[in-house]
Amino acid sequence: MKMGQSFRMAIKSLMTSKARALLTMLGIIIGVAAVIVIVSLGSGMQQYMNGQFEQIGVNMIQVGIYSYGGNREVTPEDFYELAEKYPQYIDSVSPYLSAAATVRQGADEYEHTKVYGVSETIYNREKGQTVTGEKLMEGRFLSYVDVERNQRVCVIGSYLDEAMFGGQGLGSTLTVGGVPYTVIGVLAEKADSTEGSGDDLIYMPYGLVEQINASSSMMGMSSNSYLVGSTSKDTSSAAKGVIESMLFRIYEDSSAYMVMTSAEMMEMMDSMLNVLMTILVVIAAISLVVGGIGIMNIMLVSVTERTREIGIRKSLGAKGRDIRSQFIIEAGTTSAIGGVIGILLGILLANVFTAVVGVVMSEAEGFAAIPTPGGILVSFGVSVGIGILFGYLPANKAAKLNPIDALRYD
Repeated sequence: MKMGQSFRMAIKSLMTSKARALLTMLGIIIGVAAVIVIVSLGSGMQQYMNGQFEQIGVNMIQVGIYSYGGNREVTPEDFYELAEKYPQYIDSVSPYLSAAATVRQGADEYEHTKVYGVSETIYNREKGQTVTGEKLMEGRFLSYVDVERNQRVCVIGSYLDEAMFGGQGLGSTLTVGGVPYTVIGVLAEKADSTEGSGDDLIYMPYGLVEQINASSSMMGMSSNSYLVGSTSKDTSSAAKGVIESMLFRIYEDSSAYMVMTSAEMMEMMDSMLNVLMTILVVIAAISLVVGGIGIMNIMLVSVTERTREIGIRKSLGAKGRDIRSQFIIEAGTTSAIGGVIGILLGILLANVFTAVVGVVMSEAEGFAAIPTPGGILVSFGVSVGIGILFGYLPANKAAKLNPIDALRYD
């Protein structure tokens, strides 16, 4: 029997019992759709995160200080001297200190507000944003004079602007640790402008934060970090090397600090996402196995129902391989049709998820869960392969039927 004829017979067999065929395909449909959606969401999230890192800057290096042990404590001057010594590797340096300080405006206290001490170099005027991605909505950012003279000025997030001043924060005054600061700039909304979010923060000259930490009993609990910009993406590894060398000389313990480039952060996030996607895809693939078992069961029933037909075909000269190929093609066709339906459903759901993410997470601008051609082809191939694999047992059983016993079957 020719392949085309076997395919037509398979379609005819499916059409005679549409409900049973649909139920047979259900596992394949769900499995393929789930794989398409998971891969699409993973790919979209990966592209979105990489895009965010690109905006921040692929040449950024984050330095975290965990311990104050060793010969002495590292200071911003150490980093400035390092930048002067290695201008071919290091382009800019900004302290990024945090402080546990009480933030007030009038009688109102803001317990969850994060206070950061930075220098003016954290803000890139060409890009119009900080290295951590915040943009100015109004006013200006800290200047060299502000930082050099420790002037009591600050830049606040959109949540504080709205909660403290009703959206009129520019030029107003708030207190940090009981000391008044003038608001010279307001950041645009980055998160969701709620308490404790990425919009509930204050930037001020790092020297003032050092003073707050020095006078606080919580000094040992404060965290110090630095944001370093390498001259280019290619020199980030060299810049990381000279920073680590300096820190090791000071602390004599590599566990006392952390130095990580943007490229390493991207690789780490991609690796974590790939592991998560793999686990989810494996879970979704269980549906494909269940679908394959369903196809095998239905094909076994079909062989039993068509025993007499098989006997007639064999008595007319059909060989075992002809019978076997007919049932394998029928199983493969069933799973292929289920795969196509699953792909279409998966694409539809991926578009729905893209729209939902866009509505729920307004800050996730640019996120798109777009199915890749490779993922679609692999899903289709796996669905067909599952059908052929699980259809082989019923097909082999049909091929081995004795024609005389088959003709006697009622």
